[in-house]
Amino acid sequence: MLIFYTAGESHGRGIFAFLDGLPAGLTVEHALIDADLSRRQKGYGRGGRMAIEQDRVDVLSGIRGGITLGSPILMAVWNRDFENWEEYMDPWKIVPGRELFTPRPGHADLAGAARFRHTDLRNVLERSSARETAGRVAAGGLLRSFLRCLDIEACSWVTRIGEVAFEGGFDRQERDASSVFCPDSATTSAMEEAIDTVRDQGDTIGGEFKVVLTGLPAGIGSYTQWDQRLDTLVSAHLMSIPGIKAVQIGLGVDCAGLPGSQVHDELVPSVPRRRKSNNAGGMEGGVSNGEPVVVTCTMKPIPTLRKGLASFDLRDGSPAQAQYERSDCCAVPAASVVGEAMAMIAVSKALLLSCLAPDMESLKQAVAAQRAYGESL
Repeated sequence: MLIFYTAGESHGRGIFAFLDGLPAGLTVEHALIDADLSRRQKGYGRGGRMAIEQDRVDVLSGIRGGITLGSPILMAVWNRDFENWEEYMDPWKIVPGRELFTPRPGHADLAGAARFRHTDLRNVLERSSARETAGRVAAGGLLRSFLRCLDIEACSWVTRIGEVAFEGGFDRQERDASSVFCPDSATTSAMEEAIDTVRDQGDTIGGEFKVVLTGLPAGIGSYTQWDQRLDTLVSAHLMSIPGIKAVQIGLGVDCAGLPGSQVHDELVPSVPRRRKSNNAGGMEGGVSNGEPVVVTCTMKPIPTLRKGLASFDLRDGSPAQAQYERSDCCAVPAASVVGEAMAMIAVSKALLLSCLAPDMESLKQAVAAQRAYGESL
């Protein structure tokens, strides 16, 4: 069973990712992790923090000579901005000057204060910040090596910013050339204009992105328990990304307006057996069906607005305007990279639950056997 956690604060020493349960013998490509971390920092509409940080992974345990040992893996993404915050983030003393007493609407500030009884909202902000997703992307970058060994690939791209939508197919080269990670130059320009408009107004904007995994064999996941369903794992992991308000698998909400004859994927008798469509998004009954896993995520606008929203001061309850904490205007492109990472984590968990193996050779044999059986049906 794959266990995954992160630790660290936005302006603390670093962000950390912990993985336990990966088989021994996996060759990890360092460059893949750093490439994903770099891509997470890009995207039109990002804030000033990205000009400070130059994220790179530092492996602290579990890998030797570029190969997993089978023991827990601990990775760090160090915060360069920590040098500007060191006295305020000291674990042993409180230095006044960076407290936050006015909760920002849409953030975890007020709800987090209620949960943990904090009076200084910085204690909430530091952990709830999307800076934490650097740890998720580091873990996803490592698992990209794991999935590629099993002939499974993951990709993501932006399909909507505000009211500007893209409904075409995926092209990696076009996606990587786009400032908003949308594989179409004309739509990219329109999305940039939409971001510029809200930025000039002191506002923010959300959107949607799509994540697709190809090569996953049929039979991964289970219908026997709710928490082993592949759709449960995938949707929960993607829904956990800060700012995500909806996760759709395959045809998603469009299923509600169509008759069953236009929703369910008819089967074509062939070897390997294939479906006429993929409205199910690669999953049926909580189990992969051999088709690409397709997920669409909707992200709300960033809740930190330069013009601020109405709030109050926790100390005396007086009306106040939420203060501006350095932030993005649009983070949908970055969220698409995080979504890719979380989808890889979810699928890796499902694979290791379905095909138990202590080392990579045993796992590759198990997955190959599962793939061959699924294709023979």
